[in-house]
Amino acid sequence: MFEVKGATFEIDGKQLLKPVEHCFMEGKVYGLIGHNGSGKSTLIKLIAQQQPASQGEILLDGRLLGDWGQREFARRVAYLPQHLPGAENLTGYELIGFGRYPWRGLLGRHTAQDKMAIKRAIELSHTEAFADRLVDTLSGGERQRVWLAMLLAQESRFLLLDEPLAALDIAHQMEVLALIRKLCDELKLCVIIVLHDINMASRYCDELLALHSGRVLAHGSPDEMMTDATLEAIYGLPMRVMPHPSGQHRIAVAY
Repeated sequence: MFEVKGATFEIDGKQLLKPVEHCFMEGKVYGLIGHNGSGKSTLIKLIAQQQPASQGEILLDGRLLGDWGQREFARRVAYLPQHLPGAENLTGYELIGFGRYPWRGLLGRHTAQDKMAIKRAIELSHTEAFADRLVDTLSGGERQRVWLAMLLAQESRFLLLDEPLAALDIAHQMEVLALIRKLCDELKLCVIIVLHDINMASRYCDELLALHSGRVLAHGSPDEMMTDATLEAIYGLPMRVMPHPSGQHRIAVAY
C-alpha cells in the first residue's frame, strides 16, 4: 500500500500542498476531487515520484519512495500524466509493448513472457482492433484505452491516472471509467485517479479525497461525501444531492 505521512509541496516558499495523511490500499479506486488548483495533480505527482515532497514522507509497501530504484518502482506503480506524450508513427501494439520497459529495458527483446503480458493487456482493455493502427489516428477514447493497455502490460499493482478523461466526451468517459472499475475488481489493483466530475467519481470510486486550497478538506465513501453541505464546501457553490434513477448511487446538481 501507499502511505502518505505529512507530505507537502512548496515552490519559492509558497506551500501548494499542505500536509497530507492518507493510506491507499490495493483493491480500491480512489478519486481525487476538487476545483482547479486545489492540489489534486500535485498529490498524485508526489505519489508517482514525478516530484519530491518538500516535507513529510511517502512509503510504498513500507519503504520510502527514495529507496526504490526507478525500474523497480515502475514494476509496481504505473503513472499516466495529464498531458500524454507524443506517439508519432507508433502502432497500438508498439505503444502497449513499451509497458514492458521496467522488466526488459528499452533495448531488451520481448520474451515469451513479455508477449503474453502484452496479449493479456490487449484482451483486458479490449484494444484488439487498435493493435495495428497508428495511435495518432485513433479517437480520444480509443487512444486513452491504448495508453491504459500499456499500463496493464507493465503489470503494476498501482495505477495513478491524472485527469484521464479531460479530452473525452461523456460516452468515452463512462467507457474508460467502467473499464478501470472492472480491472480494479478483477485484478485487485489500487487505482488513484484525478477527476473533475463528481457524479462520475461517485459512481465509479470506492473512496473520495476532496482537496481545497492545497489541503484535504474531506474524505470518505461516495455515500459519506455526497451531501449538499460537503459538496458546497468543496466546490464553493450550492449543490443538491439526490438518488440516481437506478437507485445505486447519488448524483449532484448545482443550482
